[in-house]
Amino acid sequence: MQGMQQVKNGEERDELYEHHRFDVPPGTSMLRIDKYLFNLIANTSRNKVQQAAKADCILVNGIAVKQNYKVRPGDSISVLMPNPPNDTEILPENIPLDIVYEDNDLLIVNKPAGMVVHPAYGNYNGTLVNALYYYLKDQKLEDGTPVKPLLVHRIDKNTSGLLVVTKNELAQMRLAKTFFDHDLERKYLALVWGSFTEESGTIVGNIGRNPKDRMVMTVFPEGSEHGKHAVTHWRVVEDLGYVSLLECQLETGRTHQIRAHLQSVGHPLFNDEAYGGNKILKGTTFTKYQQFVRNCFAVMPRQALHARSLGFLHPITGKKMLFESELPADFSALLDKWHSYSKIQ
Repeated sequence: MQGMQQVKNGEERDELYEHHRFDVPPGTSMLRIDKYLFNLIANTSRNKVQQAAKADCILVNGIAVKQNYKVRPGDSISVLMPNPPNDTEILPENIPLDIVYEDNDLLIVNKPAGMVVHPAYGNYNGTLVNALYYYLKDQKLEDGTPVKPLLVHRIDKNTSGLLVVTKNELAQMRLAKTFFDHDLERKYLALVWGSFTEESGTIVGNIGRNPKDRMVMTVFPEGSEHGKHAVTHWRVVEDLGYVSLLECQLETGRTHQIRAHLQSVGHPLFNDEAYGGNKILKGTTFTKYQQFVRNCFAVMPRQALHARSLGFLHPITGKKMLFESELPADFSALLDKWHSYSKIQ
């Protein structure tokens, strides 16, 4: 196609959306931007491009434009869109769901630990999306087409807590922009090894795949050519001696962000196997204490991380939305054990 060129510096991925950048080359004919981008971006549809424009997710020279804008040579185009759907067929499965809130545009799910969010290699069924396909199977959009769950973000398999899922592309596009602009509130509760000398702080460091183990993330210095900019704010909720309960607020949303950031400052999450928290890192060598910690590991056989709250402006109504989730039973039981232990010390 005349005027096509590669994405400048590749694609920047954050959460479940893509950030494309294009410079319109000389000699390009004036073409509607929805048609121009449809021909340029792989695995998309003209309707998806139009919804992106409606959601102010298409910028030309820094200014949001509508779908009928005519591109000009020299234009710098920035597009934010959800990732292309997975080619894997997703089968509805009758799996119980904890729906915290639902309306015509979105729903909030309280995901249990142990559930994968989206089908992928090794987890083709039993996921949250499989369950949502079943839950939404009788719902229709205004045009009569079936409602399908559309993701904007996700949380790790063994992390519990709140997740927002949209029911239509406009809501998905607008929430994708909200996440990309970090214009929302996400708070987690985390039990970590060790005590802190400060009551609160901020961890800043790029996060990227570990070059020796692609299954875990590594923190690189801020400004490094490796990884992506990431910021985690933390506050001590309770000091329990050898462990601390933290409230973590995400400013960015990188894969394993809280887990990798806290490990990088010497405070891995309690029982986080991937990041070294499944060993007894603080405390005494007394047999009784060692057995106590092993009992704690058995009570909560996963990383001690819970997505506690989620706040954002509703993508269609603009209403302020704020949701909170109670700690699951395993996390509560773990804290009870540490409370009891700290009182007898």
